[in-house]
Amino acid sequence: MQLKIVNDGQCMIRAAIVGASGYSGAELMRLLSTRSDVRVESVTANSAAGQAVDAVYPALTGRVDGTFEEFDPDRGLQVDLAFVALPSGQGMSVVPRLLDAGARVIDLGGDFRLKSPELYERYYAHPHGAAGLLAESVYGLPEVNAEQIRSARLVANPGCYPTSAILGLLPALRQGMIRREGITITSMSGISGAGRSSSVEMSFSELNENIRAYKVGRHQHIPEIESVLSAASGSPVSVSFVPHLVPLTRGIYTTIHAGLTTSATSAEVMELYQAFYRTAPFVRIRREAPQIQWVARTNYCDIGLVVEERTGQLIILSVIDNLVKGAAGQAIQNMNLMFGLPEHSGLL
Repeated sequence: MQLKIVNDGQCMIRAAIVGASGYSGAELMRLLSTRSDVRVESVTANSAAGQAVDAVYPALTGRVDGTFEEFDPDRGLQVDLAFVALPSGQGMSVVPRLLDAGARVIDLGGDFRLKSPELYERYYAHPHGAAGLLAESVYGLPEVNAEQIRSARLVANPGCYPTSAILGLLPALRQGMIRREGITITSMSGISGAGRSSSVEMSFSELNENIRAYKVGRHQHIPEIESVLSAASGSPVSVSFVPHLVPLTRGIYTTIHAGLTTSATSAEVMELYQAFYRTAPFVRIRREAPQIQWVARTNYCDIGLVVEERTGQLIILSVIDNLVKGAAGQAIQNMNLMFGLPEHSGLL
């Protein structure tokens, strides 16, 4: 059944959301419901097939009218764009079919972010089933790859942790202001980043009044952060990354320590970052330490910068909403670029 987005404008982009019942899919529906230039023609979710969208997400009542369907790979989706919001490992079986059907694809999972199938298998613990598409895939961080995104057939939406880390580090790395090794990244994430599936370890009683690190030294976002920063800055970059779950619904707070290669003041570093991101509509450089509540339900990345003269370190604080700039909002930002629309359309 066709999904009707309740708005009054003339539709231009025909879209589908594959895996729409998860948090990222719901956020896509919420954000796209404000658009007069997008018609969502199909929302699929095998786990919720047959259920009304507003029964699963009552907050969308009056904004989204439709029913979740099972994804049928043999039923061609006649759409211009497909958002694939499936868990990593599942997208690789769906994306080739969508591309063959003539759709452009934005994959919100991790299947097409790494160029090396061997690296993918090492960190995701299963072989890649569509390795032939890795060379074609464009990493969808608009602040880095806007021109390539415009003409891409397949865009790999970045991970939420990498978005906060890469945007925080890139200006200083490109300027040669910080060392490319010994960078430490500590990130805290709201629990919506773990997805909507239930488990004991994600229950309220396990997470409330608690903080815990996980996948220390082996998180799948480590090679993503290193490979993107290395390519964007022109030299190999190595990082130590430790993620933590904290008792918040949404948001990521990333703290980065990097050794300075030259003397600089906090004001000078701030000027560098403001100049670097002067044309980026969703990066804001803060004079104070940023807070998650400042970016909640927005597509902004707020960055704070402090030079610690005593240790010769640059401390970078980067915050995003993991479901918006870390997922659905960034996917829509990429869609805007792919279809020649203003980058900020539907996101301000």
